[in-house]
Amino acid sequence: MILYNITFTVSNEIEEDFVQWMKSTHIPDIFATGLFVEHKFFRLLNSPDDNVTNYSVQFFAENTKKLIEYESRFATALRYETQARYGEKAIPFRTLMESVD
Repeated sequence: MILYNITFTVSNEIEEDFVQWMKSTHIPDIFATGLFVEHKFFRLLNSPDDNVTNYSVQFFAENTKKLIEYESRFATALRYETQARYGEKAIPFRTLMESVD
């Protein structure tokens, strides 16, 4: 199992809109690619800065082939949508993790 994690640092001034948009639009758009089997959305509780809140969106893929397909077919357009909507007020940091059995 491969975990594609996107952690966003979100300015508090757009936080409510960001959460709503992620839940109603962005997360469903990524999941609709059919390349992930599960997803989760979290708010981090230990933010070092009172002016921002951190969120983690996790997508689980069966294998790296699915993730490579997502990256090549869908990632650029979906990343652009987030950047166009929020600019520097929602900064992403992406990580890939592999399940250790």
